[in-house]
Amino acid sequence: MNPPFDTKVALIVAQDLEVWQKLNVAAFLATGVTAAAPDALGELYRDMLGRTHGRLLGQPIMIHSADAAGLLRAYQKTIDRELEHCVYVRAMFSTGHDEANREAFAREPVEAPDLVGLALRGPKNSVDKAIKGLMLHP
Repeated sequence: MNPPFDTKVALIVAQDLEVWQKLNVAAFLATGVTAAAPDALGELYRDMLGRTHGRLLGQPIMIHSADAAGLLRAYQKTIDRELEHCVYVRAMFSTGHDEANREAFAREPVEAPDLVGLALRGPKNSVDKAIKGLMLHP
């Protein structure tokens, strides 16, 4: 039986991206969630020989798909609810490293960044309200 979770993790990825971009955005956002919540990591995995393998987030990550308006709406609700979150903007596709990514994000309009990805983690009800109306990624 699976334990109930008090928190929920949701990633929202723009519908209009190429498959490699969607996977890249989801991977980056998942690392952000994990970095922000190291207590949510499970224990090391061990195989039959006793070798250890890396820890994974101890709860499911639900991946949703949205158009630009849906992403922005979820972002605004995330900000209003002060949920833990990570962002990925379109301009980050043209950068090559973390510092340049942060610089690209800093140039985005505060109220309406050109989001292609958003990750959020928080109390289940609050996350559900922030992502209301978004579909799971097909």
